[in-house]
Amino acid sequence: MKSFSSRLSKIPESAISEMNDLARLTKAINLASGFPDFDPPEALIEAAVEALRGGYNQYATTAGVTTLRRAIAAKFTRFSGLEIDGDEEVTVTVGGTEAMFLVLAALCDPGDRVLIFSPFYENYAVDLHLLDAQPVYVSLAPPEFEIDRQALRREFERGAKAMIVCNPSNPSGKVFSEEELRFIGELVQEFDAYLITDEVYEHIVFPPYRHVYAAALPGMFERTITCSSLSKTYAITGWRLGTIIAGAEITAKIRTLHDYVTLGAAAPLQRAAITALNFPDEYYQNLTRQYSEMRDIFLGYLEQSGIGYIPPQGSYFVLADISPFGFEDDWAFCRWLAKEIGVAAVPGSSFFAEPIHHLIRLNFAKRPETLHQAGERLYRLREKL
Repeated sequence: MKSFSSRLSKIPESAISEMNDLARLTKAINLASGFPDFDPPEALIEAAVEALRGGYNQYATTAGVTTLRRAIAAKFTRFSGLEIDGDEEVTVTVGGTEAMFLVLAALCDPGDRVLIFSPFYENYAVDLHLLDAQPVYVSLAPPEFEIDRQALRREFERGAKAMIVCNPSNPSGKVFSEEELRFIGELVQEFDAYLITDEVYEHIVFPPYRHVYAAALPGMFERTITCSSLSKTYAITGWRLGTIIAGAEITAKIRTLHDYVTLGAAAPLQRAAITALNFPDEYYQNLTRQYSEMRDIFLGYLEQSGIGYIPPQGSYFVLADISPFGFEDDWAFCRWLAKEIGVAAVPGSSFFAEPIHHLIRLNFAKRPETLHQAGERLYRLREKL
């Protein structure tokens, strides 16, 4: 038989998917994959049922249901202060995953250099390899994850079509400050590049940190493509509703690709999601409080188990340090952790371009009872110290 595409040789198996499979096989508590184990607000579930029964079961407008796009624009304006046209500058996608791929496909030719901070979410590099573009990694060294400004400038000087910034960051939990984003924006403008932001955790930020929308900074809207998702904010990861906000010219190109790649996201779920986008400010205040409580519960168990960690400023992930436990390989540790301790995590090395093997990623977006159960299992790690 003829060979498969050579692109596949550049694409590793997903570490997250492997750990999900291992969690199922070993019946471990799954703290590997980025989904909560609780339902979305009841009003959102009721809206979905109503939409399914209300006749919204055929194709929606490819770009997204018009009323949803306008609601997305209104919410973005509400939180960023930037006026957005829902008709011309918003696209609804099949999750944030498709959003990022469409943006990169619309911007990149083979050989184009795209800058990515390391650590990074695994899909970015895969998307670029599929497009025959070149990921270029700029290190953010743990535990501070500060930007090496000279190194970043050097990479822009060598040529960059675009830069991807995940804010808040998966997996590190770093929240980029306004000053850091302004610095990145100045380089983007100076070197005539694009900034692509992944902001799916925009509402999961822990005080005193705050989320800054890069697109709203001076001179940045026409150069910034904002990818996000409704998945994390409203606990609907299975609904697969992503968003892209960009200027009208790039939006038109993205929509053409979207039409051919997936045609459109689920029509009844788009209708239902309008309910969530109209939630009052109190919803987002409660979201911060609830995730802060989950974080504090879980970090307390890590401390009592003798596991060091990098305090997350945002998102619902934490990078934990496995150095004291005698494993030289984070993959071996994660497999052992699932089989012997009953907790599934992701090897940190899958997120780093650098040879870093002493970190694992854990997800604390879980009900308190799940976190307590996982914590009790992690106590057994003290026997390894």
